[in-house]
Amino acid sequence: MTTPPSNHDPSDDIEAARGLDERAGSSRMTDPLRNPRSGGSVTRTKRAWLLLILTTVIPGSAQLVAGNRKVGRVALTVTLCVWALIVLLLLTWLVHRAWVIELVTGRFISLVLVIVLIALAIFWALLFFDTLRLIRPVLLAKGMRPAVIIGFVVLLFVTAGGVGYSAYLVNVGRGAVSGIFAEGPKMKPVDGRYNFLLMGGDAGDDRVGRRPDSMTVFSVDAKTGQAVTISLPRNMQNAQFAKDSPLWDVYPDGYNCGDECILNALYPDVANDHKDLYPHSKDPGAEAMKDAAEGITGLPIQSYVLVDMDGFSKLIDAMGGIDINVGGRVPIGGGHDEMTGEQNPIDGYIEPGKQHLDGFHALWYGRSREGASDYDREARQRCVQSAMLKQLDPQTVLTRFQDISEAGQKIIETDIPENQLSSFVDLGLKAKDHDLIQYGMAPPYFPEEFPTYPDYDEFRSSVDKVISDSKDGKTPEPQAAGEAGGGKTPVASVNPLVMAQVLGLSGQSQATDDAGTTKSLDVQQAAELTENGTCSVP
Repeated sequence: MTTPPSNHDPSDDIEAARGLDERAGSSRMTDPLRNPRSGGSVTRTKRAWLLLILTTVIPGSAQLVAGNRKVGRVALTVTLCVWALIVLLLLTWLVHRAWVIELVTGRFISLVLVIVLIALAIFWALLFFDTLRLIRPVLLAKGMRPAVIIGFVVLLFVTAGGVGYSAYLVNVGRGAVSGIFAEGPKMKPVDGRYNFLLMGGDAGDDRVGRRPDSMTVFSVDAKTGQAVTISLPRNMQNAQFAKDSPLWDVYPDGYNCGDECILNALYPDVANDHKDLYPHSKDPGAEAMKDAAEGITGLPIQSYVLVDMDGFSKLIDAMGGIDINVGGRVPIGGGHDEMTGEQNPIDGYIEPGKQHLDGFHALWYGRSREGASDYDREARQRCVQSAMLKQLDPQTVLTRFQDISEAGQKIIETDIPENQLSSFVDLGLKAKDHDLIQYGMAPPYFPEEFPTYPDYDEFRSSVDKVISDSKDGKTPEPQAAGEAGGGKTPVASVNPLVMAQVLGLSGQSQATDDAGTTKSLDVQQAAELTENGTCSVP
């Protein structure tokens, strides 16, 4: 009796079983790809990995070479069709990317895409399980079975699981788009531009209604994507309205009821007392702010976007928090209660140094007024915004997409039509090729008193010039002393540090000091800021 060698695999002794449809001596019986029993343990291991790789790279090819050829042909046809569609989409992106964006963001097409992705994920998973059947793990050497099974699970998760997760992301994004954007026809550019108003609203417990604390008009060239931002101070007085505005009958001479009638007070005023002027609007206060922005700038304002800062903390929590280098202690609380006039208690501090802020603390870091100037507060808000943009990386988006999407629906309100999203995303991509041009009714372009005693004819004329110059990429120059506002309030020549800070730049910049020396600086460290307002993003 012959003793088999110690490294002999008993499975090698298993005789090949002839199928009912196979003739004796058929090549199938001796082909190790189609009949693993005809090969040794090493051959079977190589075959197993080959079939897994084929199913990963070219779904259906494993069935063609080792299984049911009819299933393989169907799967390969589907694979080639998907590849062709991807190539077609890439070519379309190069020619007219707005079409591709519209396909992904459109309500009906995105639903079809979700269904197709789910079907592809299921089909790919079934092919993997069929490939595992063809591998016949029981015939593998015992030491290789766990490795092949682990490889099968990993590849199944990466491929079919990845397609399934893509379907989930598209479906969540589809819900977010329909939850944020409005219905209605697409807007057309006016004089070749889109103009919309971006507001940051604050409806904290200590405030009477929601007030937009920041207001910025975005004017974007519809062809090039060159954008101009025009900031409107919240304390601007005597806001103007066009004759076709419903507010013209109420405030024909402007919003001029005294010191209380600053620009951001218009929102709650209309929302509480004049909402009947906008009977078809879901947000009469926002419509009134659009009319005011139009009267102030002379630009036709087509839409608005309102970010509710009180819900802002939810978005930051959904991101997992943000990191900020805090320059000075910032109180949590403080200030006066608008309803009672009493001093609010200070409940704690955000300490200097590198801090990881959750939504609650990030919101207070941006909104705290205690011991701070408006410049301090605005600088901190820019730090929060910069931190969010820097730290909202693809990994964060993919792993927290549903939380971020749900938070976005709670804090963002707009009347931009849903079917406008594709053209605006396309414009956003074009805008990356241009520097953002910033302007506003504030230093360094106008003296500090100008918003209190505005000359709207002068301001509208300056806005027209800024937009005209933007077509050539020209940025507005700061006004020299006494030039702005009819020379009512002389101002000193503008320090480059202040200009960088006011314009909302971030990171390292170059400036020249009074001695003419060029130096690198953190623009948040401008001399006019107190420690309360100094900060940077790590």
